[in-house]
Amino acid sequence: EVQLQASGGGLVQAGGSLRLSCAASGLASGLTSDDYSIGWFRQAPGKEREGVACISGRDGIHYADSVKGRFTIASDNAKNTLSLQMNLLKPEDTAVYYCAVDSTLRCVLWPLARGYECDYWGRGTLVTVSS
Repeated sequence: EVQLQASGGGLVQAGGSLRLSCAASGLASGLTSDDYSIGWFRQAPGKEREGVACISGRDGIHYADSVKGRFTIASDNAKNTLSLQMNLLKPEDTAVYYCAVDSTLRCVLWPLARGYECDYWGRGTLVTVSS
C-alpha cells in the first residue's frame, strides 16, 4: 500500500522560506521512477488545485511558471522523502500543499494539471504567507 505523508507547513512572512517534506512508503520503484510521476499540488482558498512541481525518472523536473526560480523539488531516494524548498515566498503562495503520485500523468504536464487522475495523495499541509 502506498502512503504519502506531507509535513512542514506553517506561517511565514513574505520573503521567507519553508521546506515541505513528503515521506513515501510502498512505492515499488522508489521515488524517482519511469513508471510514475511524483510531485506537489496546492490549493488556495476559493481556487482550483494546481500543479506546483514534479519529478520523474522519465521527464526529470518541472515547475509551474509561478514558482520557477523560487521553489526547488528534490527526492532523497535513500530516505524515500520528497521535499519542496520554498524561498522568496509570496502571499499568493498561501495554500494547502499536497504530495501526490500519478502513474499516467507525464511530469512535463504536471504544472498544467489539476490532479484528478492521481493515484495516491498525502494529507495536505497548510502554508500561510503573510504580507
